[in-house]
Amino acid sequence: MGFLCFARKAFTSAGCLRAYARNYTDRYMCVTGVWGRVGTRVNKYSKDETLGDVSAQFACYHLPHRAIVKLQGQDTSPFLQGLITNDVGLLEEPEPKAMYAHMLNVQGRTLYDIILYRLRESDAGPSVFIECDSTVKDALLRHFKIYKLRRKVNINPCAELSVWAVLPKQKMTGQVASKPELSTPDKALFLEADPRANEMGWRLVLDNQVDPLDILTSCQKGDTEEYHRHRYAIGLPEGVKDLPPGVALPLESNLVYMQGISFSKGCYIGQELTARTHHTGVVRKRLMPVRLSAPVQDLEDGAALETQLGKPAGKHRAGVGKLGLSLVRTANAKEVLTVKSKHDTTVTLEASVPDWWPDDAKSSSTD
Repeated sequence: MGFLCFARKAFTSAGCLRAYARNYTDRYMCVTGVWGRVGTRVNKYSKDETLGDVSAQFACYHLPHRAIVKLQGQDTSPFLQGLITNDVGLLEEPEPKAMYAHMLNVQGRTLYDIILYRLRESDAGPSVFIECDSTVKDALLRHFKIYKLRRKVNINPCAELSVWAVLPKQKMTGQVASKPELSTPDKALFLEADPRANEMGWRLVLDNQVDPLDILTSCQKGDTEEYHRHRYAIGLPEGVKDLPPGVALPLESNLVYMQGISFSKGCYIGQELTARTHHTGVVRKRLMPVRLSAPVQDLEDGAALETQLGKPAGKHRAGVGKLGLSLVRTANAKEVLTVKSKHDTTVTLEASVPDWWPDDAKSSSTD
């Protein structure tokens, strides 16, 4: 049987909801169910005309493939510290207010890619809201339940919350776009910079009943597919299609470049292989943005990439239209590669190095 967690107080705005933990946390209701850059750059919206008013500075995209889980209690931080790749202690500092991380299996392979949002302490203890792929939400809850043991932490799925991405409609070369303004901050749970890359804008978490256009100034709604086109154009993975559970390796998936891992925090599940690979300095494959010569609808998961001479060059992960992500051998990153569909249709693809990668990574991936 599920249960309801109710609270009492109303919340107020203070520095984009920094005071939320003292106020809104106690009013919030959660329903718990049964546990169950070099190269091609095309990060623009090819369907901007569908967004309406061209004077709007931002586009907001509903992300139904993302879900929210809430952890609350005095043991929340130590509980998460042993499960995720990043250092939860950093969320107790004034910045950052959002953090990216992976949760790994004992073999050091990615199970879940998550974004954590930290709330200040309330009467019920510190709270962390975790954004995950909606298709693995139940598996994540079971994972938490296995490791919870006697720790004082309550774990609840929050079906009443929705996740939105907010992106500037115009690219600002060499600059960080200004943060969107909230006309009614008390109606937003979080509006925080996406911790993975500046090019990903901001994350907005709202009650399902709240329309983002009612609280964001100078904003228009966009098609969710355009959000995915943007992600694939800049080479940023998200969810189980891009990061298949039990298959993807965090360093090959550019977790370091997305500020998603700490190598000084101590032990966590899957740390040994990850730390050893990092300290050897050898990562022979990277998840990279690719452009296909033609859209292919029937590519198998993990379809093999080959060089023009027929040698293995990596695996394709996912994409939209001609844009996608592939795990590419860095030795072949400059070559024109091929991939076959289920019906033996062959298309070529070319990888590029994202602008948001560190400079040393850009050079090492194309040497």
